[in-house]
Amino acid sequence: KAKEFYLPNLMITKKKVKESIGYDNLIIQTINHIEELNKISNMLSKRLREWYSLYNPEFSNSIDDHLAFSCMILEGNEPKIKESMGADLKEEDIVSIKDIAKEIVRIDELKESQIAYLEKIMKKHCPNIQAVAGTLIGGKLVAMAGSLEKLTIFPSSTVQLLGAEKALFRHIKTGPRPPKFGVIMNHQLVNSVRLKDKGKVARMLANKIS
Repeated sequence: KAKEFYLPNLMITKKKVKESIGYDNLIIQTINHIEELNKISNMLSKRLREWYSLYNPEFSNSIDDHLAFSCMILEGNEPKIKESMGADLKEEDIVSIKDIAKEIVRIDELKESQIAYLEKIMKKHCPNIQAVAGTLIGGKLVAMAGSLEKLTIFPSSTVQLLGAEKALFRHIKTGPRPPKFGVIMNHQLVNSVRLKDKGKVARMLANKIS
């Protein structure tokens, strides 16, 4: 008798698991992947700058943009002054440095394709959040909430502080000022106002998202 119940129950469970996977799961996986690519790119960029500084420290210190820095190294357009403090490395030594630059460019291309994919699925399945919060911030909000359904039932005050949990717990535990916003601090509306108005604008934006 146990076997008679086992297979039907197994099929029902499999069906429920399958039906529980929605497009918000794809959004969460994609935005998490983009965040991971950013971390990997930053780590490689730091290594590239330190390594390349052995050869051409003046140029390494003259440009802040990691991607532009990598592209110029690959294209061989980076200047090197005659009185450089860098070592005179052979071409075979520079090959390994260029391999890192090549990887940074490749990761950036992958990241851009992932952002385009995220924008596509968000426009289709949660267009209101995408329109108000933007692709990346909207995706992060869904991921931090755990699902699109959970995000829709959060009050605006919770939406406003998503991403600022550590600061909130620190406020509760030790008493410093409470955070005024979380991940939505990167929204252009919040960034475009004076410091004293950021909390108010963040509250209005969270209300619209909610």
